[in-house]
Amino acid sequence: MVFSDPIFLYTFLPAVLLIFWAGAWKARNVFLCIAGSVFYMWGGGEFVILLLASIGLNHGAAVYIDRERSTNPRRCRWVVRAVVVLDLLALAVWKYGGFVVEQTTALLRQVGIEAGATLSLALPIAISFFTFQSISYVLDVSRGTTQPADRLVDYAAYMLLFPQLIAGPIVRYEEVHRDLVMLPRRRLDDFAMGAPRFFWGLAKKVLIADQMAAIANHVYALPDNRITTATAWIGVFAYALQIYFDFSGYSDMAIGLACMFGFGFPENFDRPYSAHSVTDFWRRWHITLSSWFRDYVYVPLGGNRDGPWRTYRNLAIVFALTGIWHGANWTFIVWGAFHGACLIIERLTGTGTLDARRLALPRRLLTFMLVCIGWAMFRAGDVAQGWSMIFAMITPQGMGLPVTLEELLSNQRLAYFALGACVLILPRAPSFGSRLSVPGGTARARVRTLVIATVAPVACLYTLSSTFSPFLYFQF
Repeated sequence: MVFSDPIFLYTFLPAVLLIFWAGAWKARNVFLCIAGSVFYMWGGGEFVILLLASIGLNHGAAVYIDRERSTNPRRCRWVVRAVVVLDLLALAVWKYGGFVVEQTTALLRQVGIEAGATLSLALPIAISFFTFQSISYVLDVSRGTTQPADRLVDYAAYMLLFPQLIAGPIVRYEEVHRDLVMLPRRRLDDFAMGAPRFFWGLAKKVLIADQMAAIANHVYALPDNRITTATAWIGVFAYALQIYFDFSGYSDMAIGLACMFGFGFPENFDRPYSAHSVTDFWRRWHITLSSWFRDYVYVPLGGNRDGPWRTYRNLAIVFALTGIWHGANWTFIVWGAFHGACLIIERLTGTGTLDARRLALPRRLLTFMLVCIGWAMFRAGDVAQGWSMIFAMITPQGMGLPVTLEELLSNQRLAYFALGACVLILPRAPSFGSRLSVPGGTARARVRTLVIATVAPVACLYTLSSTFSPFLYFQF
């Protein structure tokens, strides 16, 4: 079940809201555990058992660590390591097991050893997201920066919150623990602030992301000999818009839904395509993932405290892991290495810390081009296709377009293409979406009303007339 699915929009969400308002808010966390389990099982089926086991394991470990930290610090450190290893082992087996077996088999064949082993496992929905949230919970408790949940049901509600359960943002327990123990008293106000944000994100998904998906998918389905420079840039540009409006739209919807139930989620995007460097891009793109890797990998490795070469090593490790986190494919690993190299070069040259006002336009354009080169590899089915696309982008291969692509670029799609491209020329701040769910005066209330009255109906109509289109980050 996805947020843009008519079943969710016209059945699940209204039913959950009605039951919640009718009195379930008095036992909100229990109700959200039930609703989240149903939501997850709709697409994840029996893998809900894995999620529930993870909830029990990590909460039990956190309670033990908090209780024994001062008296048995050594034992607690071993418990932390064991739990984190188990979390990562589950992620590794289901997400990367098949990839590792495939690569090992190919390597053995290269040295003349015949091997035919295969491993094919269905990927549990959202395993990357709930694994990272579980690890952050245990590590924060072990560091003493947060207390474990008083009740298992409170922690379970945090993990099973259906707004962020499937594709983030990666919400840390300390960011919502106050909301978990405080019953929502202003439910109508919460809905009035959350609903416009939800429909704003839905519009980004169905009006722009899905339209751009048709263009990007078509270009990437073309044979290499039909990829001209113009075709490559159109396809990659369309994908850049697709992945931004798809994932930021999902984040808007998740934040809006959470607000309806009395929770405040962290922002996940901040105009990333207005970045003036790749360093700046990663401060604005998938913020919760970037901050997770910063706090739980980069800083523990030493951050930038031990000299420039250690800093470069740490950046390389973080972005290699960022690439691997996105999936079991060499394309993601190359994409992560590319971004890590860009950040290292910016640190070496000092361009990552230049004032944003200096050469603002050319720097924004250069950054966007570099990001698009990365997306060309990220979207590719394999590394060979990624290199072929990048080669066509940076070397003259002609400006003609295949007839099939010209037919696909209808006036309607071109209009949405132009509308999406506005993110490249808009000011770096403020972000319109984030302002929708923030309390304000009469003017902001009128804007929210306008969104509900105009954007919401159009977006809902598109969900009825369009085919099923899952969110891109479901696969990660």
